[in-house]
Amino acid sequence: MKRILAGVVIAASVSAVLLTSPGLAMAAARPDSYQLPGDPGGSRFEGIGADARRGVFYVSEVTGGEIHRGTTQDRTAREWLSGDGVDGRFTARGITVDAAGRVYIAGGPNGIGQPSRPDLWVYSPAGDLLAALRAPGDNVFLNDVAIGPDGGAYFTNSNAPQVFRVALGAAGWRAQLWADATGTIATQPGFNLGGIVTSPDRSALVVGQGTTGQLWRFDLLDASVTQVPTGGADLTGADGLVRQGAQLTVIRNFQRMLATLRLSADGSAASLVGQRATDPTRVLTTAKILRGRMLLVDSKFEETVATPPYEVITDPFAS
Repeated sequence: MKRILAGVVIAASVSAVLLTSPGLAMAAARPDSYQLPGDPGGSRFEGIGADARRGVFYVSEVTGGEIHRGTTQDRTAREWLSGDGVDGRFTARGITVDAAGRVYIAGGPNGIGQPSRPDLWVYSPAGDLLAALRAPGDNVFLNDVAIGPDGGAYFTNSNAPQVFRVALGAAGWRAQLWADATGTIATQPGFNLGGIVTSPDRSALVVGQGTTGQLWRFDLLDASVTQVPTGGADLTGADGLVRQGAQLTVIRNFQRMLATLRLSADGSAASLVGQRATDPTRVLTTAKILRGRMLLVDSKFEETVATPPYEVITDPFAS
């Protein structure tokens, strides 16, 4: 299935499964949106992680730090991990899942000014706490996270041009400063480094900087950092990144746009394929691919007092 966008053919992975799939009948029965539980006073959401093997997804709640879990077949997700201080978590941002099904959660500003609070968490697929860690430094806003080819989890810092690596070693779980691009990436007021994915050949990490709309390549061999040229594409407000092969989708939250780019194999260059406006009634933040569909988080960030329905959607465009 294809969509025509500004004269460019772009794969419609955000709204359809492959028509050749033998599981089409089952896929057709899946909900086109998923309902999230919320708090009586209003809830906001941001991150999403996907476990393709188990067919489940996880969504973070900014207001309170609860983590919700849903399946591809059930319309309603349920609270999986409580917030409001459980395991020291009062807010939560990016989420990802590794090959073993372990769930990694970025804490945003959870630990800023609160030395006793963690910056990130790791849980087993059963919901058992494996690690609650502080990241080195005192200005750490962990925004998003991706699993590298080495099995480590790489977290972006929105307050400084840094990437932290978290992994299980002989001495247990450890969070370390893996790359510091101070002097290369200029920090601007607002949210800086955010979305993160591996390059198509998995030799690097590609990271978005929302304040400037720039993409940055972090080499996984030596942690060197270079800007990714995009031909002048406007990517301000870049939040979540989704890579499918060489195709990179950039979710531009408050700009209410989805940009599609083509990445070089090593992530050192990108070219704009097209952009399309998303539903003006929603502020989308992050997304993941699960069982052939893109699932996008409707954050509710635009509402002074957030009201239901709270949703993960599969079609980001206004009807």
